[in-house]
This record gives sequence, structure tokens and C-alpha cells, in this order.
Amino acid sequence: MKLERDSLRALETALGQLEHGFAGLPEVSAGPPDSAAMAAVLGRAATRLQDNYPYFHPLYAGQMLKPPHPVARTAYALAMWLNPNNHALDGGRASSAMEVEAVAEIAAMFGLPRHLGHLTSGGTVANLEALWVGRRLAEEAGRAALVLCSEQAHYTHTRISAVLGMRCETVACDERGRMSVSALQSRLRQAQAGHAFVTVVATFGTTAVGAIDPIGEIVQLQLQYGFRLHVDAAYGGYFVLASGPGDGLAAAADAIAQADSFVIDPHKHGLQPYGCGCVLFRDPTVGRFYKHDSPYTYFSSSQLHLGEITLECSRAGAAAAALWTTQQLLPLKRGGEFAGMLDNCLAAARDLHARLADDARFIPMHAPQLDIVCWAAPAPSLEESSRRAQAIFAAAAKLDLHLALVELPARFFPALPAQSKSGATLTCLRSVLMKPEHKAWLPQIWQRLSQAANTM
Repeated sequence: MKLERDSLRALETALGQLEHGFAGLPEVSAGPPDSAAMAAVLGRAATRLQDNYPYFHPLYAGQMLKPPHPVARTAYALAMWLNPNNHALDGGRASSAMEVEAVAEIAAMFGLPRHLGHLTSGGTVANLEALWVGRRLAEEAGRAALVLCSEQAHYTHTRISAVLGMRCETVACDERGRMSVSALQSRLRQAQAGHAFVTVVATFGTTAVGAIDPIGEIVQLQLQYGFRLHVDAAYGGYFVLASGPGDGLAAAADAIAQADSFVIDPHKHGLQPYGCGCVLFRDPTVGRFYKHDSPYTYFSSSQLHLGEITLECSRAGAAAAALWTTQQLLPLKRGGEFAGMLDNCLAAARDLHARLADDARFIPMHAPQLDIVCWAAPAPSLEESSRRAQAIFAAAAKLDLHLALVELPARFFPALPAQSKSGATLTCLRSVLMKPEHKAWLPQIWQRLSQAANTM
């Protein structure tokens, strides 16, 4: 196959427009780079980069790796001729304005007219900032900080809590990987008795199985117990634009706007290069916690510098330029072209699940809420099921179908032998169908998966 090259011509044209804006500057005396030497080392780099899975191809249906849209890739490269730094307006005046506009569009997608938000280098830092604000609020209240998250929440919350010196406890989930509301309520009663300042982390799209916590019900608990609610929508957040029916998807999407903070990763479903995360706060006054003095950074303008509301310092302005440009081409609106891409991902996942459910060679988990599908191999024991899953994984790779493996609780698969489910786990197969092309490629994916399963 051939890699996309049309964007290179668009980049050449855009570079001419960019160059025109600086036409009045004197020429730089330094000559062009040694093109022959550069071509040689780039050739070696291209050869080294072949040692990768084909993340850009629909037959890669394993981990959460989605190629950036050509316009994002091109806008990022265009901005790199300037290499702006969005920490301060001195280093990234235009790209800072692009970031503010792009983040406001994301906030509007979630129904937030007022907000404080910015881009980050990824979801980990975005979640860190949200939990850090929770810790600062706990300090203001003179109470101990406690983080509660699902046992299926991303592991980063436990690590971040340790970095911040906050206690973090996991809450049981149901057999579909969603946080148990009754288990959360029980733990909230204990926290209320102990006078802890609680931040509850709800997940909109767990990275293992794509589960959506019952955010609407958690919001109702918040009215009763007064905790801080943070939603980790790093993976699933863009699905608030989806138009197709989804089990719990619409209700959770409507409830996100009630959260105190949430994160989303444009470098996942937002078609952006790594790294581009985003954190948003419903109450802009939490910006007071970011205040700091800098002896030289913020004097070029009386306007707010993004470094004054972020924990990170230097950040790539190119990421903001890429995101802004992508959202100009593909607006964040229901029924639009971008939303249609998400609908295709959902359709592909439901198609794969239906095929798995109709085939005795597989035991699928519940119907997917998002675009992540997990399934086990039937066997008389968990050990044998895990071995068969690993064998199918290897056989599929030889057919150019690249899946993923995941360790999950056996209770997620009711069809497995009952005597082996208590507290046990097994290795399962997992497919992340996050490319819009996966919908059309599902027949080919299934043909290869079926062939791989026949080797067992």
C-alpha cells in the first residue's frame, strides 16, 4: 500500500503563505542544510521506523493507536517552522489564541459555556491537574483528601494520587466493568463520617473494555454527599457527539456537564498527533491555585498567558495549531462529518460483537458501550482459555491482523466455568476499532480472525 502524500502539496502551499507573513525580514546568511546528508539519515530513519506494527492500517485493530488526520499532521508540521511555545504569549501568540478557541469548542461540545481549560501533553498530566485542584480544595477546607475511582479506572489515578500525597481507594465494579453505585455510596458514607474531602473519579470509556460509569447516578449521589466529581473522558469523551443508540452512552454524556472537572484526549479520537490532552474545570475560579510569579515570562501582554493556568511550562504550540485546524475542517457537532466517523467506530464494534456472539469458537463480553470489544476463548479451564487466546493472537498477527491481549476478571464472562470465576482473571482478546475505516473492513477482519481461530 501507499502512504498518503496529498497533504505534502498542501503543506508546500501553506508554507508559502506563512513565508509571506515574514517577507520583510532580512535574509539569513546560513545556507540550506546539506540535502544529500539529510536524505541519507532520513532514509535510515525510515528503515528503522519500519520496525513497527501498521498502526495506520485498518488491519491494526489492537491498542488505542489512531493515525492523526492529514490536516492535523500538516498543520503540526507547518507550525514547526516557527516551533511556538504556548507557555507564554511571547513564545506563541497565534498558537495560544488557537488553543483558547479550540478548547472553548471542546467545552461547548460538553455543554460548558463557562470554563477554565487548556491543552496538556496528554491525559496523564490532564488528570494530574484535576486531582491536584481537588487536593488544593481539600487543603483550603482543612480536610484530608481522598480519591475514589473504579477498580477498572486507568492506573494513572493511583499513581497520580501517590505523587500528590493523596489517599486513593478503588471501588468495586459490576460484571460489565462499570463502577458500582451501591459500592460507591457505601464508601461515601464512611468518608462522610471521617470528614474526608472526596474526589470521585468516574470514567467515560475505560481503557480495558470501554465501559462507561453511570455518571448520571453518580451526579445524584453528589447532591447527597457533596463530593468533588471528576470525569476521566480521555478515551471516550468525543462520543458525546455520537448519534447511534448506545447502552448508557447518551445519559452519561448529558451528565458530564455537571462534573467539576473532566479530561479528554484529542490525540485519541480527536485525530491529533501525540501528545495532546485537555483538562476543563466548570468553575473558572480554581485558576487561583495556579497563580505564581515569574521574573521574565508574562510581561509582553496584559492578557492571560496559558502558563498562568497550567502546571506544565513549555508546551508545543504546534499541538494547538493542529487541533484548531482540524476542528475548523471537522467541526465538533452532532450529525457532522466528524461525528459520523465516531458512529462508524461504534457500528464496527457492534458488528464484531454480533459475529462473536453467533460463533461457538468465542465468548464475547457484554455488548460494547463504545468501540472496544473483548472476548475469551472457550475452554475447560481459565488457564487453557488464556493459552488459546494467546495462540489466536499470534496466529492472527501472521495473517496481518493485529489484535491486543488483556487480563480481565473471569466474572466478566458468565459463560465460563462457574467454579473458576471467584476472584480469578484470564487473558482475553481485545480489539479497539477506533478507525472509521474499521466499519468497512470488518468482513476482512472477521475472515482473518476466523482463520486464526481455526488453527486451535
